[in-house]
Amino acid sequence: MREDTLEIAGRTLPVTWVHTLVIGSGAAGLNAAVQLRANGVEDVLILSEGLDKGTSINTGSDKQTYYKLSLCGAEGDAPEVMAETYFEGGSMHGDLALVEASLSARAFLHLVGLGVPFPRDAFGQFVGYKTDHDPRQRATSIGPYTSREMCRALIREVAKLGVPVREGRNVVQLVTVDDPPGERRAAGAIVLGPEGTLEVYLAENAVFAVGGPGGLYRTSVYPEVHTGAIGLALMAGAKAQSLPESQYGLASIAFRWNVSGTYMQVVPRFISTEADGAGDPQEFMRPYFAGVGEMASMVFLKGYQWPFDWRKVQGGSSIVDILVYIETVLKGRRVFLDFRANPEGFAFADLSDEAHTYLTLSEALLETPIARLAKMNPGAIELYRDHGIDIAAEPLEVAVCAQHNNGGLAANAWWESLTIKHLFPVGEVNGSHGVYRPGGSALNAGQVGGFRAAEYIGHRYQGWTLDEGAALEASRASVAEVLSYIDRSGEHPGRRWTEERAELQARMSRAGAHIRSVEALRAAVPEAWTQWKRLSVAGDPADPGESLRNRQLCFAHAVYLEALAFALASGTGSRGSSIALDPGGLPVHDLLDETWRILPEDEAFRDKVLETLASHDGSVKCAWVPRRPLPHPDSWFETAWARFREGAIYDGE
Repeated sequence: MREDTLEIAGRTLPVTWVHTLVIGSGAAGLNAAVQLRANGVEDVLILSEGLDKGTSINTGSDKQTYYKLSLCGAEGDAPEVMAETYFEGGSMHGDLALVEASLSARAFLHLVGLGVPFPRDAFGQFVGYKTDHDPRQRATSIGPYTSREMCRALIREVAKLGVPVREGRNVVQLVTVDDPPGERRAAGAIVLGPEGTLEVYLAENAVFAVGGPGGLYRTSVYPEVHTGAIGLALMAGAKAQSLPESQYGLASIAFRWNVSGTYMQVVPRFISTEADGAGDPQEFMRPYFAGVGEMASMVFLKGYQWPFDWRKVQGGSSIVDILVYIETVLKGRRVFLDFRANPEGFAFADLSDEAHTYLTLSEALLETPIARLAKMNPGAIELYRDHGIDIAAEPLEVAVCAQHNNGGLAANAWWESLTIKHLFPVGEVNGSHGVYRPGGSALNAGQVGGFRAAEYIGHRYQGWTLDEGAALEASRASVAEVLSYIDRSGEHPGRRWTEERAELQARMSRAGAHIRSVEALRAAVPEAWTQWKRLSVAGDPADPGESLRNRQLCFAHAVYLEALAFALASGTGSRGSSIALDPGGLPVHDLLDETWRILPEDEAFRDKVLETLASHDGSVKCAWVPRRPLPHPDSWFETAWARFREGAIYDGE
């Protein structure tokens, strides 16, 4: 690493040259830095808004899951078997499925070696359980804060290795160059530093670990300190894939947390109120079920079936999410979980066999939901107390929230961007998964991405090939663009950045979340680009950093809406964690009006992946491509060993 300066417009900006720049310090980015060192890349620098920020270190659930190859018992498992589970989720490339399966044990055991206390039995077996979309018992957990403890362990390792971390950095633009002509490659980033001054970082490689699109939604379970930065890569010309494939579910909103697992299995009382949070309390779901027992059993199932799923809307547990949406979004009311009392008329004998058996075996046939929760998962109560909320004394406000984007940037089997060489998106920003994915597989995917990017960089991009003159000129142009934006914001101030953020978030939650329609998206897309044109010129001079963040968030949300509109117009129908409303569709429920008719999924699209490529001028191209099949590589030891020795494994199949 070496320091330099750049003179522009009467300003002297610091320039840092580094071999590999890691942008982001969540679990994926931290592991990438650790693995880069393990692969012989010594010159590594991490840029972070803060080691205590981001989704990985600030999120979880009642029992946050990590998904990996089975490492317990007599039931057979193997990478290709696990890859088939991924592949069956639909719209996931087969080579990516096999890589994530193959490296899962290695990534998991690396975390174990760093001290993450995953449970094991007296014989050393890592015990597991079934999670959603999981045919085996591959899931494991250390409790509510699995990803937080992963981050803490990786932060300790980064410090031990002496990898430098610069905190308080807000990346506002990626730097790319044409090299060779006609082919883009990453060259670094323009950054707003802690004092509000611009900094330039130029690098041979950039690992892009900025997380999911948390800042795009009004109702979101992403932590407030995390907004995401996929818009930076989209603006630079990085191709995306599977952008419409997100996951949504019930979450608390005062403190953002999934109310999955035992929060639902104890069967709390759902109530809605007027906007003041107190007036006209109603158990609003009761009329939509044949009896209280059926309603309570569906609530119980939300613990297993937490993500909203279009297949569970008609007669299934996802009707709960729709009823909450109607109360909160369409009626403007507020919805709470009340753990202090059972639903009116509740009786254990009326529960489904599954729910009754579960509570019986858990020794939780107790008088109130809070008593059942204290018995089954006392840490779930303490978690909220730690954040100033006592669910034993007050109701918990909830909404249907955006939780995870299965899509993101498109990359190859070494996690290198398809359209920008030397750029490696890892973690949630990498769109490796499609329609469905097993619960906890995102944590595995982030770790695997760090291994893959680091190994490829260490074996193919170890040298220095960046044209430094071209990189300096590109950075000069990028700095000029950012400075011009800041200056124009002072001359032609726009609305407050908070108002602009609220506008795009409301649009995404209204038209681009789990309830979708062609009509709503047709209206939302031009609105989004109108806002982008405004924000691309100037922002709020009172806060250039948040204005620049709004610029990339607004671009991202417009591109997402374009992809969603294209998918519905293509005829995908309801799919994954979203429904497609259509007057000619099937009724959701007899008591809901004609608005609530949905198109079923056209499963032919499961064998395709939606690719999206945006230009800085706002033009967007979407196309369905056939998904790559599951590989069945030659596993004969002698030939495989030869390919490994010769480095041929890095040349592609």
